[in-house]
Amino acid sequence: MNAIKTTFLMTSLTLLFLFVGKSLGGQQGMQLAFILAIGMNFFSYWFSDKLVLKMYRAKEVTSVEAPQLYSIVRNLAQKAQMPMPKVYVIENPTPNAFATGRNPKHAAVAVTTGILNILSNEELSGVIGHELGHVRHRDILISTIAATFAGAITMLAHMARWSFMFSGSRSDEDRPHPIVFLIMSMVAPIAAMLIQMAVSRSREYEADKAGAELCGNPMYLARALAKLERGAEAMPMDAQPTTAHMFIVNPLRAGGVMTLFRTHPSTEDRIQRLQAMTMGHAA
Repeated sequence: MNAIKTTFLMTSLTLLFLFVGKSLGGQQGMQLAFILAIGMNFFSYWFSDKLVLKMYRAKEVTSVEAPQLYSIVRNLAQKAQMPMPKVYVIENPTPNAFATGRNPKHAAVAVTTGILNILSNEELSGVIGHELGHVRHRDILISTIAATFAGAITMLAHMARWSFMFSGSRSDEDRPHPIVFLIMSMVAPIAAMLIQMAVSRSREYEADKAGAELCGNPMYLARALAKLERGAEAMPMDAQPTTAHMFIVNPLRAGGVMTLFRTHPSTEDRIQRLQAMTMGHAA
């Protein structure tokens, strides 16, 4: 099913990329967007995970450098009967984590130093279980591709704003109408964000369920989510909006119009679902 979702996502984002190119640059803009889309589909599949890790200056660690973290990841990966993912640490005080990679054999789990400072081993196991749930469900390629394309579409719209003022020498046929240009430069990033959201919210519930099962107690993850939400509110992360959906909790400060574009279900709702799992196990 996720293979179908991945194909649909890449096709949708490619078409959106072409539409933006056509609207902002005429026929030449669409041709350039088509070439870029082909290259980005290839790049997204093979290298986007490395780009995201580099973006956040994630450092790969070994069992010697981070014994507790490495042990938790290894034990949960064995329990899930999955290959051992690479383990990364991001030097950042905001508590958060994400997984990336194109499949379970080429996966990575990254956590911030902030999360290591505030969570117990049990709570950390819930978070790692959640991320391994994404890996097992093959969510990670979808989310990474969405991040790459959404970032590119946003960048294309920003670049078009600057290039528009120098387009006086172009023919009237290829030059975008000012109103069309204005609408597309605003709508394109929003449309990319909406596609991200379409593949983000439901998968968080499934990953929460997988994390609760892997760590052995839904309340481990519930307590961790409560701490992470408070931490993100107190210290919002300097994260790219196009990659916010990859983290276990939204790293950006929510509020105002941004609430309309939440990439995650509410943390309160996620905790309530985990509590219901706990009661179900007790019964």
